[in-house]
Amino acid sequence: MPELPEVEAVSSVARRALAGRTVVALRILRKRICAPQRPATVERHVAGRRVVAVERRGKSIEIQLDGATLWIHLRMTGNLYPIADARLRAHSVTACFELDNGRALVFDDPRGLGVLRLGPAPPAGIDPLRDEFTAERFVALAGRGRGAIKTWLLDQRRVAGLGNIYAAEALFQAGIDPRRAGATLSKTRLERLHRAIVAVLGDAVESASLAYQRPGGLAEGELFDPAVYGREGLPCPRCRRRVRRFSQGGRSTYFCPGCQR
Repeated sequence: MPELPEVEAVSSVARRALAGRTVVALRILRKRICAPQRPATVERHVAGRRVVAVERRGKSIEIQLDGATLWIHLRMTGNLYPIADARLRAHSVTACFELDNGRALVFDDPRGLGVLRLGPAPPAGIDPLRDEFTAERFVALAGRGRGAIKTWLLDQRRVAGLGNIYAAEALFQAGIDPRRAGATLSKTRLERLHRAIVAVLGDAVESASLAYQRPGGLAEGELFDPAVYGREGLPCPRCRRRVRRFSQGGRSTYFCPGCQR
């Protein structure tokens, strides 16, 4: 599933393609993407409306129109990109926004697991790329956590959009064992983790944006070089101890037993 940096890169592409445009027609080509809503209802509410804004909300993308709102979740293989003509769309396109400049924005999803529905994006926790993600607020929330800090970070009701890769990398940068409970960590260590999350995601967003080089050409994490994620058995870049992996909440967690305590 695309993580926050990849979703940010895709939303930036969609924002540029839709800026100031009017959606002449929305064609939903795979009915299940808007279930339980009816495709005809969604298409009717979007047609003829001007795009006001495109925003990322956690791992969702929200398209705000003058009088309606759509939210999109990319799921495993979804992507949004512009094409010169709606008739040139690929067979894997599940929805197509026909624009007033003759171009189109397509929702390309080979596995067909993505979501496109009327209404705002579902409620989520604080977004680590927004001003609301202050050190004070993060420390207050994380400091009450009784479970493992890594599992806490992945709960979208608490931190919206932070995924497995970047949670592991932020915990490594902050020198925190992913099994520690937030309530056992000092204010100083939680502030260090807050800074690490912001720094890791900043680098990853830049990487994801550079990796998006052409329509449909997003290579996830192509330029992002993980320190621990996916490096089981390899030497830690800091202390040279072997990186370890274990299962945590149904996900693989990578960490350095020498640096993270």
